[in-house]
Amino acid sequence: MTKSLDIGCGHQPKNFFNADEVFGIDVRDDVDAGIYRADLVIEPIPFPDCTFDFVTAHDFLEHVPRVIYIPQRRNPFVELMNEVWRVLKPGGQFLSFTPAFPHGPAFRDPTHVNIITDETFPIYFDNTTRAAAMYGFYGAFQIVSQQWLGPHLVTFMSKCDVP
Repeated sequence: MTKSLDIGCGHQPKNFFNADEVFGIDVRDDVDAGIYRADLVIEPIPFPDCTFDFVTAHDFLEHVPRVIYIPQRRNPFVELMNEVWRVLKPGGQFLSFTPAFPHGPAFRDPTHVNIITDETFPIYFDNTTRAAAMYGFYGAFQIVSQQWLGPHLVTFMSKCDVP
């Protein structure tokens, strides 16, 4: 039985991988719909380690700040990537679908505070360079594929062991 988690799901968790069980996380909960409340800028994903075969983020990561001070400096985007890695089963898959640089939709919404580029995941969260480790990233992802779909960057990654 496969399980999928859609972070920042809104009113309906998406099931891109046709998982048997689908859960969502948003800033409001609807447990009957499988949606659990968590503010992923400041809170962890409310599930145990290695729970999911799939995690998806559709038009969500661009809303997660890179740096906040509450009252100490934190790196919410890096912390969220740690959480995604933590809740995925070994070999689990992460799909990010986000408007990205240089396209206008990445910038025009005033709530877009995290500008993703085609280098963000392959340099900072991959299993070779892992540049985000200097900011506290403790996981690793194999970049399976990355492509443009209009202004959206679609990145497909697989959880792997930290080299």
